Amino acid sequence: MAQADAGSELQDLRARVEALEAGNLQAAAIPGDFRLGNTAVDIYGYVKADFYYDFDFTQGDTAFVNNIGEPVNATDGEFGATVRQSRLGIRTTTESDIGTLQGQLEFDLFASGGRSELRLRHANVQIGDHWLIGRTWTNFMPLGQYPASVEFNGPVGISFARVAQVRYSNSFGGGFDYSLSLEENTAASSDPVATAGFQYSNEQFTARVAGLAGTLQSGGVDVDQTGVTLSGSITPWDGGLFQATYVDGEALGPLLIGLGDAVVGGEANDVEGYTVEFRQDIGDKWNVGIAYGREDYDLPTSTGTLSFTELETIHVNAFFNPTDNLTLSAEYIFGERNDTVSGNTFDGDRVQLAVQLNF
Repeated sequence: MAQADAGSELQDLRARVEALEAGNLQAAAIPGDFRLGNTAVDIYGYVKADFYYDFDFTQGDTAFVNNIGEPVNATDGEFGATVRQSRLGIRTTTESDIGTLQGQLEFDLFASGGRSELRLRHANVQIGDHWLIGRTWTNFMPLGQYPASVEFNGPVGISFARVAQVRYSNSFGGGFDYSLSLEENTAASSDPVATAGFQYSNEQFTARVAGLAGTLQSGGVDVDQTGVTLSGSITPWDGGLFQATYVDGEALGPLLIGLGDAVVGGEANDVEGYTVEFRQDIGDKWNVGIAYGREDYDLPTSTGTLSFTELETIHVNAFFNPTDNLTLSAEYIFGERNDTVSGNTFDGDRVQLAVQLNF
């Protein structure tokens, strides 16, 4: 009996080895840093060190413009440094009977409370060419037209969120594609958010429109949440880039960089925001740009002793690549917050330098 069991185990082992070898041959055409069975695995990310100086108000290591004006943040000048934007991710690719399966798991160091601990950014599975399930960028966000910045947030006036979702994507051909999703709400809600995005692109021009609809709960009252985002980019000449985004809707604050309140006094807080950016390559190693962002709310959002209804930012930056995977960058940031109800207006200046090594 023992000999029979040993023979059976040996046959099973040989069968598993043959299957593994066959799987590796099948996966040989799939790019990856290494393989686990028939799964190709890529490890990616970067190490980034940021050094910044706030002249008027301490904004933190994410250049949070909402901090401007609060008395507790006032300063005659404060230096800071952080490595929390450093990032680590894993991508997997597996061929299966139902098509290509792809996975993504990504972290950075922006844990809550200012600690440099792992924070989940992305965790999703893509089935074939059309289905994505898990946590990634909201479908409402104009990811392709997001302005470049040295600091983490970038300009106000644009949606920015990673949420759990189920998304279906497809294309019409000729440069047209669309995506539909059901997503977790970034604000208090017991219902999912529905989004739809449509895009056209060619070598010089991209245009996208996205819509969002959902409901929020505030003080026992259901409030509608709706919005539309328009975005586009154009390459007017070699090395040049001009792009812009526009967002408008109600109760959208938690989706935007400014994080304005979605609901104030039981009423949806309408918001309008936009960004514009111009960039230019200078030779093979330099890239410079300027970006402007603005958010306007109907109702004030409290930030402690003060509140705001309007936010503005200007980012002027330069990036230098001495090698393909090393980037040196510098940025000047101007931020302004205004409360049209009280008439209070505050502004702050900041400079930031960074070194980033991609892998």
